[in-house]
Amino acid sequence: MKIGIVISTNEPEVVWNAFRFGNTALKESHQVKVFLLNKGVEIEDIKNAKYNVAEQTDLFLKSKGHILACGTCLKSRDKGSSSVCPISTMKDLLKLIEESDRVLTFG
Repeated sequence: MKIGIVISTNEPEVVWNAFRFGNTALKESHQVKVFLLNKGVEIEDIKNAKYNVAEQTDLFLKSKGHILACGTCLKSRDKGSSSVCPISTMKDLLKLIEESDRVLTFG
């Protein structure tokens, strides 16, 4: 199954759980893409001892998960592209939704 996940928050527990779900789906041989939107593009700034977002994100990328990030949202926060937050567009989000069998939103 192709699963799309849209994350639009920087709340540590929510983002941590979104990536935990994504990692679980990848382990079960599903294809997973994440689109970061709104405050979700701030993922690299999340520092929380209890909810280790960086660890879950790294595992997701190493497990062949894909992450896209809203370019406009990044630019509005004076952020650029990175390996975790590659600049993408609304057309990329539309394509993710069109290609996915299921789409989940967090935030």
